[in-house]
Amino acid sequence: MKNRLEELRKLNGIKQEELALALEVSRQTIGSLENGRYNPSILLAFKIARFFNLSIEDIFIYEEEESSEKL
Repeated sequence: MKNRLEELRKLNGIKQEELALALEVSRQTIGSLENGRYNPSILLAFKIARFFNLSIEDIFIYEEEESSEKL
C-alpha cells in the first residue's frame, strides 16, 4: 500500500523520531511505513490520520491488484 507519510511529515517539519514518539511506535516503524515495507494496523492508521488531521484515505492509497481473470 502506498502512502504520503514521508511527504506529510516533511511538510510539517517533523523528524521520524518525533512522529514515532507522538504515535507511540519506534522510529524503525515510521521508516518501514514510509518505505512501504510495512502496512499499519487500522489503529495505527487512525492515529496517524488524527495526528495530521486528515482522513486515512488522504494518507494511505489503496490500489487493488487487478485480477488476470475477469468475471
